Amino acid sequence: MNDALKGKIALVAGATRGAGRGIAVELGAAGATVYVTGRTTRERRSEMDRPETIEETAELVTAAGGEGIAVPCDHLDREQVRALVERIDREQGRLDVLVNDIWGGDHLASWTDKVWEHDLDKGLRLLRLAVDTHIITSHYAIPLLIRNPGGLVVEVTDGTDEYNRDHYRISFFYDLAKISVNRMAFALGKELAEHKATAVAVTPGWLRSEFMLDTYGVTEANWRDACKENPHFIISETPAFIGRAVAALAADPDVARWNGKVTSSGDLAKVYGFTDVDGSRPDAWRYIVEVQDVPGKPADATGYR
Repeated sequence: MNDALKGKIALVAGATRGAGRGIAVELGAAGATVYVTGRTTRERRSEMDRPETIEETAELVTAAGGEGIAVPCDHLDREQVRALVERIDREQGRLDVLVNDIWGGDHLASWTDKVWEHDLDKGLRLLRLAVDTHIITSHYAIPLLIRNPGGLVVEVTDGTDEYNRDHYRISFFYDLAKISVNRMAFALGKELAEHKATAVAVTPGWLRSEFMLDTYGVTEANWRDACKENPHFIISETPAFIGRAVAALAADPDVARWNGKVTSSGDLAKVYGFTDVDGSRPDAWRYIVEVQDVPGKPADATGYR
């Protein structure tokens, strides 16, 4: 633990697993008090039907050196979000960092159907989970965040601005969801600047989330075995990597230089000097462009980790 964020209050919306959990834990490791939200608790699972819970995330935050506070919240429910922010205000009187990492749409997306073939209800539900949740949370949380100067809003996305502009991202609905989140950071940056607050979108690389590890039938201990099925998995990174990226932003007194921008865990590692848990600095988005997307080029992360 370090004390870079001691006394700071953070809300990580969508912290049950994956990037959200990694961010919450690393904010805790820097000394922050972190409210972690999601729909899966020890008593009730969300529609994704995954075993990870917000209580586990809160315990990991506390074990890392911060204070983790689990609050069940459906971020599509305005009253639940309003009550969440009112609780933070009542208990802390401030909010310094808001992380919008709400997603939960993997089970709704078809990776092969065109827009006219895709189940429309599932597609629209995916957009609500990926976009509306972020808007609702920002609407209620930002007034508390801008009460003091220096607040930070992080939109967790998938893909850099440059990559998403030039590449079709898997399916119509997924593509639209992720480019929308990138644009949110730009728009929020314009609105927050006069309040001396900052908005930035941050994308992990190929994330070794619980879901992804399960998909390949591996664990964090033997993740390299997944490279037998997909050799490009060699560039993957743990959720701690994006967590350390967000913690570095939150501790940067000059964080306003990132306002309105989209950046990645790999790029931020070059600026702030942090590493993944194994000491490497995977530069996934450069790898994807220069290796993975080049027809016939073999997987080789040499120089990209």
